[in-house]
Amino acid sequence: MRAGALFIATSSLDIGAVEQGEAAMDYQTFADKIANWLDWTGPVYLVSTACTSSLNAMIAAHALLSTGELTDALVLGVELDNRLTLGGFAALQLLSRHSSKPFGVDRDGLVLGEAVAALRFSTQEVSPWKMLGGANVVDGKQPTSASASAVMSMYQRALASSGLAADDIDLIKVQAAGSPGNDAIEAQGLRDMFQVIPPLVSLKSAIGHTMGASGAAEVALLTACLEQDVWPTYADAVDETLGVHLAAHPPEAVRRVMATILGFGGGHATVVLERA
Repeated sequence: MRAGALFIATSSLDIGAVEQGEAAMDYQTFADKIANWLDWTGPVYLVSTACTSSLNAMIAAHALLSTGELTDALVLGVELDNRLTLGGFAALQLLSRHSSKPFGVDRDGLVLGEAVAALRFSTQEVSPWKMLGGANVVDGKQPTSASASAVMSMYQRALASSGLAADDIDLIKVQAAGSPGNDAIEAQGLRDMFQVIPPLVSLKSAIGHTMGASGAAEVALLTACLEQDVWPTYADAVDETLGVHLAAHPPEAVRRVMATILGFGGGHATVVLERA
């Protein structure tokens, strides 16, 4: 039995270092560099599926622990500063000129962020939170936008993998990055999926969209918010035409949550967490 696997999740790798002439664009070299920084001796996996990278790494780690192939794993979301990502989003006219306004009436685009976030997985009880399941659904018909049917399928598959029903979910951390189009599509998927939509929260206005690291960073932040009874605030009113609302404060007695990330390439990923 192997103990201790490292899952590195990123969308831009070390493009910033490549831009500075300090590195070559190579997946293996990047993975080896991070493993050396951590003095890691176990197996190393690199997951790069655009913005869903961290959640897909979590799904992979959970699957290996569930089969007994691993006893411990570290999911490391890494997204660092670089000009290429910023230039690409700017060229697509997807960036806000002001701020991220999740589901906001005046939303005008997303705000990028940077993050390095670590989540430990173990067959031992080391945290009040455990992962029950998850799903990743890819619909590449629109490579830069989400699909309402894929959002619905993602939630259905994640619930099935966790042995839960829709009304077992107490809170959903949504993507809601402030994109005029994608926020509307995500809201439609939520309306199609849930007869009664659970309380919703978005963290993009707090830390920006950290791309491949966003799943790990936002899961870490969400669980900390729930444990410490702190909550994000939203400067912009929610667009009532979307038919969804963001929770103004933490719901009482949150036990099961879903954390969702939608990304380029048609990736729609969510994980289900349960609090002891």
